[in-house]
Amino acid sequence: MLKVGEVIIEDTFAEAFPMYATRIVVTAINRNWALTAARNATGFGTSIIGCPGEAGIEAFISPKITPDGRQGVAIQIYHSDPGSLKLVTIMRVGQSILTCATTAAFDGLPRVRRRMSVGRALAKFGDGFEKEDSISGRRVWRIPVMEGEFVIEDSFGVVKGVAGGNILILAKTQSSGLLAAEKSVKAIRQYSKYVVTPFPGGIVRSGSKVGSLKYPKLRATTNHLYCPAIKDIVKDTRIPTEVSSVYEIVINGLRKEDVLKSMGIAIKAAASVPGVVKIDAGNYGGKLGPYHFYLRDALESVKEVDVKV
Repeated sequence: MLKVGEVIIEDTFAEAFPMYATRIVVTAINRNWALTAARNATGFGTSIIGCPGEAGIEAFISPKITPDGRQGVAIQIYHSDPGSLKLVTIMRVGQSILTCATTAAFDGLPRVRRRMSVGRALAKFGDGFEKEDSISGRRVWRIPVMEGEFVIEDSFGVVKGVAGGNILILAKTQSSGLLAAEKSVKAIRQYSKYVVTPFPGGIVRSGSKVGSLKYPKLRATTNHLYCPAIKDIVKDTRIPTEVSSVYEIVINGLRKEDVLKSMGIAIKAAASVPGVVKIDAGNYGGKLGPYHFYLRDALESVKEVDVKV
């Protein structure tokens, strides 16, 4: 039996899926305004089940490496096909970054060959007064706005990323489970790169399964096997007797190795919290997603990382 301290690590895997992704570096006059735009641009982006794409904040970016030398925040946006990704990216950038005070938007994947013309499309907002320019060797558009100008890179890179990496934290109490989940998200942000946790605060309270036992038209319903409130009436419940709360951490990333590592970091962080009983993962028997991230492999990938949060 695999354990981290006294916490049981289930010998199972998280089932993840390919999705197309883009990465945008939002810059602004200061960190507060860059973060404000990033938060707005990634809102309502938790799950493709019901949102217009998935989205999340990746990291702060130093002004030493942003194209315009200002404070930056990297965000990621995901969708199931390139056409839909382009549409939701134009919508999110146009409505939440272009409109936000002092911001600019630059491609976060400049070496990627596959491109989508987001800046060129949004430049038409300038109504013929927009101008092409170059910043740090990047082709950009300057769009006149009442504040001054909105600068946006002409195109953004697209990669085939990974969505749905996850761990499930099974805890004795809600408070211990929530603390473990919070520490997991904090550790991911501290030790991982090129990943996002798209749910509110990076934490999922309402893990789902594909389809429904009772309502055939629904795409997804509550993951009843992991709902402590009904463990006494669910025949195949996965909830141990002493567990009363479960939280899920969902991880999207630009590369599968980044997602696997983030899962390992999250496991280590969660297992450090008293009251956590077991770490599990959500899957559908391997029949739905081609990426199978085993918890054992996730821990092995971070065996040299001393996770402290």
